[in-house]
Amino acid sequence: MTHAEQAANPGQEESVPRAIVVGGGIAGLVAARELSLTGHRVDLFEASGRFGGCVHAHEVAGLMLDAGAESFAVRSSAVADLVGELDLEADIVTPGPAGSWLYHAPAEGSRRGAPRALPMPATAVLGIPADPWADDVKAVIGAAGCVRAATDLAMPVTRRQATEPISLGDLVHARMGQAVLEQLVTPIAAGVHSADPATLDVDTVAPGLREAMAKHHSLARGVAALRASAPAGSAVASLAGGMHRLTSALVAELAAAGVGLHTGSRVSSLRPGAGNAGWEVVVDGHASPEAADRLVVATPGAAAVDLLASLVPEAAALRPAGGPGIALATLVVDQPELDDAPRGTGLLVAPGTPGVSAKALTHASAKWAWLGDEAGPGTHVLRLSYGRLNDAPGAVPPDDAAVRDLAIADAGTLLGTPLDAADVVGWDVVRYEATLPFATTGHRDRVAAFRSAIAGRPGLEAVGAWLSGTGLASVIADARSRLSITAS
Repeated sequence: MTHAEQAANPGQEESVPRAIVVGGGIAGLVAARELSLTGHRVDLFEASGRFGGCVHAHEVAGLMLDAGAESFAVRSSAVADLVGELDLEADIVTPGPAGSWLYHAPAEGSRRGAPRALPMPATAVLGIPADPWADDVKAVIGAAGCVRAATDLAMPVTRRQATEPISLGDLVHARMGQAVLEQLVTPIAAGVHSADPATLDVDTVAPGLREAMAKHHSLARGVAALRASAPAGSAVASLAGGMHRLTSALVAELAAAGVGLHTGSRVSSLRPGAGNAGWEVVVDGHASPEAADRLVVATPGAAAVDLLASLVPEAAALRPAGGPGIALATLVVDQPELDDAPRGTGLLVAPGTPGVSAKALTHASAKWAWLGDEAGPGTHVLRLSYGRLNDAPGAVPPDDAAVRDLAIADAGTLLGTPLDAADVVGWDVVRYEATLPFATTGHRDRVAAFRSAIAGRPGLEAVGAWLSGTGLASVIADARSRLSITAS
């Protein structure tokens, strides 16, 4: 029953269960949708002025572009299933075939060589090669690096490597050595997770990898098995027109279903309803007029734990640390020399590579054909990202114009095509402050402990990237599974 139907039939309203969702990112929108589909009256409260979290749009030089997430992993059908239910399945697109590149300074004896750009090895997971002897692997880490990496094929898998808490960096270093870790895995970990692989929980960032390694008796063969079991084709996909269309479609469907959609509405506290029946929220100093049967907290991790502290005191010790601040600089440039996509669909930059501050560059108009068509010949959309966990304070300039100037210089270096301010026909800088979940070693165990702590509170649930892991596939699958388990 929609809110409009309830208003027309006030006698039936009491029989309809009520739900409140706190947080209007993708996890919150999906949670609200699941609850609405299962017959709840839903109100969704978002503190900011818009929905979608990191999945939203901005306009640059007349082009409507993704201001945050611009693709989703296809390792599962979670996103595609939802997209299909929203009648957007026909708009799913895959990236151009050129693939991504790596920009790094190779080790040469005891000295670092000059920075260079090379295609990323094709058969890898998070940079871990399935074939240590592949030509594209050897081109990056050299023959000596390949020899060390290949020892993984004959090395017994230890109990710690298979079952005990271990970081991605420690596992790769033990199995394949420093060259693979430093020159292949670290650039990807820094680009995707803004973190050093020595701090990342391997089970969170590479689900199933250790199980495959133990089953096939080597890390390389485990990677090969994961790749073989993944859907054929590209590892990621998107929507023609941009991933921000997912947010728009979710909001439109929720509005049509009568869900109460409230932006600029900060929930400051949560509490049990009268007589401990249901849940109440305090929004902008005012308590909700009636208790809800279901309460879903879909805010970032630190905010979620702070909100739940009075209800679940034992969760306080599991409060996650904030991630690094991220800046995304988008440049629309007039530079016909980039028409042939000289560095594929973009580059990941190894930390410490001299002459470049960006951690990654996406040549968006080369990556997505629809965007290349909209931009037209000679016009290119470039997006550079800044901010890693281990960066020194002030590594990302606080002034947007300074970030723009840095991005122009970095883009020219990374693409091998000099650029200057005269080439830029439009630009924007979008910042995300301390929102990226940081999956340190033991993260999966901490998530399990948190969910165990709230499990004894009927009707209470928490969802979001800090629990599910990063990426739309993880966030959507987790939110739907959590709500489908407890929605009835």
